[in-house]
Amino acid sequence: MNGLAPQSQTLTEEITQPESCQVDFYLLGQSSPGANKLACRLALMALERKQKIFIITPSEDSSEQLDELMWQYPKGRFVPHARVGDPDAVKAPVSIGGLSDLNPVDVVINLCPGAIPQPERFNRVLEIVPYADDEREASRVKYRIYRNLGLDPRTHEINK
Repeated sequence: MNGLAPQSQTLTEEITQPESCQVDFYLLGQSSPGANKLACRLALMALERKQKIFIITPSEDSSEQLDELMWQYPKGRFVPHARVGDPDAVKAPVSIGGLSDLNPVDVVINLCPGAIPQPERFNRVLEIVPYADDEREASRVKYRIYRNLGLDPRTHEINK
């Protein structure tokens, strides 16, 4: 029995405090579906991997728009989700809310212009970069912030 206690403690530490966070930037192209639709697709992919997801939106209106979209998109699929504050929010594998509502999850999808504070708390942070040049500067700043924290962000171009 003595040999099991340290091993269990180590496993718990690894689960609650990941050694490093993988940060991915998804650069939307001109013909890409838009940030909210990409957020739905990324949430579905993480959900298929049995991960808990939090999508950060910049406003209550944005949360409401994303909530409505997730009932319809991707077509033929359902992403079980809830907005923070909804009665079922605790049970939902995908939560939608503001940065101040962020709780412990596996994957954070960020639709806000600011970087995620203390990203090392999460296994993955997914940043969606708008197509418009004037909106991309905030993403460049976020990229530098994550690099300065010792993380190695990856980029992915999304054109469809």
